[in-house]
Amino acid sequence: MVTIGQGWMWGVFALIVIAMLAVDLWLGGGRRHKVSVKEAGLWSLAWVTVALLFCAGLWWYLDGSVGRELANEYSLQFLAGYLLEKSLAVDNVFVWMLIFGFFAVPVELQRRVLLYGILGAVILRTIMIFAGSWLISQFGWVLYLFGAFLIVVGIKMLLPEKDTDLNDSRLLNWLRRHLRLTDTLEGERFLVMRDGIRYATPLLLALILVELSDVVFALDSIPAVFAVTTDPFLVLTSNLFAILGLRAMYFLLAGVADRFVLLKYGLAAIMVFIGGKMLAMHWFHVPVLISLSVIASILVITLLGSLWFSRRQQARAGGPSA
Repeated sequence: MVTIGQGWMWGVFALIVIAMLAVDLWLGGGRRHKVSVKEAGLWSLAWVTVALLFCAGLWWYLDGSVGRELANEYSLQFLAGYLLEKSLAVDNVFVWMLIFGFFAVPVELQRRVLLYGILGAVILRTIMIFAGSWLISQFGWVLYLFGAFLIVVGIKMLLPEKDTDLNDSRLLNWLRRHLRLTDTLEGERFLVMRDGIRYATPLLLALILVELSDVVFALDSIPAVFAVTTDPFLVLTSNLFAILGLRAMYFLLAGVADRFVLLKYGLAAIMVFIGGKMLAMHWFHVPVLISLSVIASILVITLLGSLWFSRRQQARAGGPSA
């Protein structure tokens, strides 16, 4: 696997990830409380700032070691991968809302589930990214499969959605049959002891479904980042920086998620664009700066369009009846 990442660079990144997880554990989520929009916004800003500082540091090092042209190229690849993963991760927010709503998990308990969920996501995505990098290095044609897969996913996102009922989940029903479960939540505990017997709480089931949802979404987002760069160092760093800030982004967006009514169309357009880019890479190379501009433009247009559409709907609902 060809990569710009040297041994010390991997080590520095690992230390940054550990530090971010520790900060999130002891400061961002060290006590049981309801996360306010203001707090979530400040944490989101902090995580984005750390990612941008890492990108600036990467550019500074590469500028002195391999030249400004390559430094610009690799830095843009990192930014494009980060923005792509951050945008696609918004879908996770909607699924997490569904899971927490189904199990009636109070807001003050959700932070603990998401903390462990993101820790698991970091481990699983690291494994998946290295596996994907190895596949691409051994079988280059895998990129074309990724491209076709992303186009199919993008088209499916445009189709009418069926109402999701977790009561129909085979995994959830299997867990209910094979685990001793309490009828109610037991605070922040995933497991409790009763009469010498260990029971799982509904909070554990919520955590399992959160972890599973990230695996499902990673199957979409990781191939998409490989369309921007196949360097495992850039894919992993951009992906994990986006994931580490996802918990704060959830609490920031959860209260206003219903306003992003057009978001799925924007994400579908991004998936089709990235998939088409991968399929056409043998004949036509799309510069990273153009890819980054297209992704950012689609997001901005979609978000602004969603806000305009939501306000128009609210104005109609509040208008005089016929």
